Amino acid sequence: MFDDQLTATIATARGHALGDLLHRSAVRAPGKTALRFGDRSWTYAELDAVVNRTAHALADRGLAKGDRVALLSHNDDGYVALTFALARLGAIAVPVNFMLQAGEVAYVLGHSGTVGVVAEAALLPVAREALRLSGRDGEVRVRGVLGGGDTAPPEGWEAYETWTAHADASPPQVPVADDDVLQLMYTSGTESRPKGVMMTSRSLVSQYVSCIVDGRYTADDVALHALPLFHVAAQHCFLNPNLYLGGTNVVLPGPDPATVLETVERERITSLFCPPTVWIGLLRSPDLDRRDLSSLVKGYYGASIMPVAVVEELSRRLPGMALFNFYGQTEMSALALVLSPEDQLRKPGSAGTAVVNSETRVVDDEDRPVGPGVEGEIVHRSPHATAGYWNDPEKTAEAFRNGWFHSGDLGVADEDGYVTVVDRKKDVIKTGGENVASREVEEVLYQHPAVAEVAVFGVPHPRWIEAVAAVVVPRDGQPVTPEELVAFCRERLAGFKAPRHVALADALPKNASGKILKRDLRTTYADLAG
Repeated sequence: MFDDQLTATIATARGHALGDLLHRSAVRAPGKTALRFGDRSWTYAELDAVVNRTAHALADRGLAKGDRVALLSHNDDGYVALTFALARLGAIAVPVNFMLQAGEVAYVLGHSGTVGVVAEAALLPVAREALRLSGRDGEVRVRGVLGGGDTAPPEGWEAYETWTAHADASPPQVPVADDDVLQLMYTSGTESRPKGVMMTSRSLVSQYVSCIVDGRYTADDVALHALPLFHVAAQHCFLNPNLYLGGTNVVLPGPDPATVLETVERERITSLFCPPTVWIGLLRSPDLDRRDLSSLVKGYYGASIMPVAVVEELSRRLPGMALFNFYGQTEMSALALVLSPEDQLRKPGSAGTAVVNSETRVVDDEDRPVGPGVEGEIVHRSPHATAGYWNDPEKTAEAFRNGWFHSGDLGVADEDGYVTVVDRKKDVIKTGGENVASREVEEVLYQHPAVAEVAVFGVPHPRWIEAVAAVVVPRDGQPVTPEELVAFCRERLAGFKAPRHVALADALPKNASGKILKRDLRTTYADLAG
């Protein structure tokens, strides 16, 4: 209908990509505080400018649209700026879990085809070893260091502050379409290796709108972000939607209960997200009753099931705080269902109902909707959904069959449409808010010469909600102890993936076709964590 130049001009005028959101908040409220981290504070105009300067510096170093850049760091204001700078270049951020060991990081670098790495100074040894193991050391042309202070970075690496000093603070002129991939988030599934979830502006922005509407965010919110920003929930359900809306955001390095409670009081925090493990830690902290928490009017949980007793205790001890349950997964950017404050005790244990920009069903094995009270798989249809798995058309086709995204969670809907998650079709353990693929742990245990058979699964835990457990059948004539097997895993896996509890058995329960019955194991060993 139009020539290429006019089509491109129209696309520019209609653009609403991830990199635009912060800029538009800066236009609306340039002098308002956008972000605080430690003793550093940024107005929206200042943060917008530093994002542009960083983007130009990265472009000068050869970074271009579509290039993948890994981010390995604890929370930092530079981490926030980098994610938006990469988005403005159309480059693809690859957030990496800072708890992973070098071999696990190397897989992410290799699978994503990383050409840039930015690492926290304290994690440089891991980053450098991961680069060596990945075989991509010679392909990486951008190397940055966050939080190095006055210490000079190693040869070949640059301090992040070098990039923020770039002379050009104007917006980069890079066209970014709604469905250009801007982030790869690696998530554990049933497979032994994580999959790269492709996230686009279309999926993210539509999900931000759902968070704002169903989470009742306002531009007056002062939100505290203490959970790791490499997680989809911390970054995409809470930080970025609040920046999009124009709220004030306080970022902490981590969720230490005493620090969180002190910050809520000092900064007059109004909004706080924590997984159940952290909420439990706050309830058990002696500081909870010593601090003035009257400003905290909205609390959010997710990542794993919140015990009903904890919901009741939160309602009793923080009566002025409205509590929301956010349910979803990385592939949904992440939000799919919300349980509102009014329903916390009316529908205890429920994940809630579909958010404004999503549709959810419970279906049978033939993808036919099931009735109330009937167990089935939870599926979604929404622009929130991932554009697919990086370089994995087979897994993408499996997840999106029949035009719905298949969550892998089993659930039941009641007569009012409220969905309760009852089990996982995918064999994933959620421990302390982290996903652990059972198969990944099993494959490590099978490397031990004394292991004949093993099953890894989750068991209830008073602190972590769910803990990684393993039942091992030893080989004949090769004695082994649970402690030895735990140590073996800790040498090869991130700490949160290693089993906390190992039991030895003569055999594993199986069905007639030889499949290990993990449901039976979860029942038999339900008290393993005490």
